Amino acid sequence: MEQQPKFYIVDSSLLPEVFLKVAKVNRSLQSGEFRTVGEATQQIGLSRSAYYKYKDGVKPLFEAANHSIITFNLMVTDEAGVLSDVLSVFARSGANILTINQSIPVNGQAAVTVAARTGEMNRPVEQMMSDIMEISGVARMEILARE
Repeated sequence: MEQQPKFYIVDSSLLPEVFLKVAKVNRSLQSGEFRTVGEATQQIGLSRSAYYKYKDGVKPLFEAANHSIITFNLMVTDEAGVLSDVLSVFARSGANILTINQSIPVNGQAAVTVAARTGEMNRPVEQMMSDIMEISGVARMEILARE
């Protein structure tokens, strides 16, 4: 009888260095920084055998599920084009937007809730959120829920 994997949320500061390096190799390969596992492991200082041993078991929280749905809450200014710029970042990241809800602006700001399927993204969720926070007119972005 095959045992189902168990997952834990652990602060990265508590993890052995090998797990952090595996995650770094995975990120660098996904981003295109390195073309091969050999290049990435050599630059990051990890043996290829250690990488292959752990590569499928070490993933950032947001990449743990293949087809996860994340609900984001944003506060944006009431200016033309801000929401469009936000949605463009979702699209460039490969997130599949499922729903968008925007409140009526109050005092020049509107709350926006976006639910998106993130399993097929071409960059980490954290990077997408960072890119969105750089948009002029985005005051806040946080994760409300994750399925």
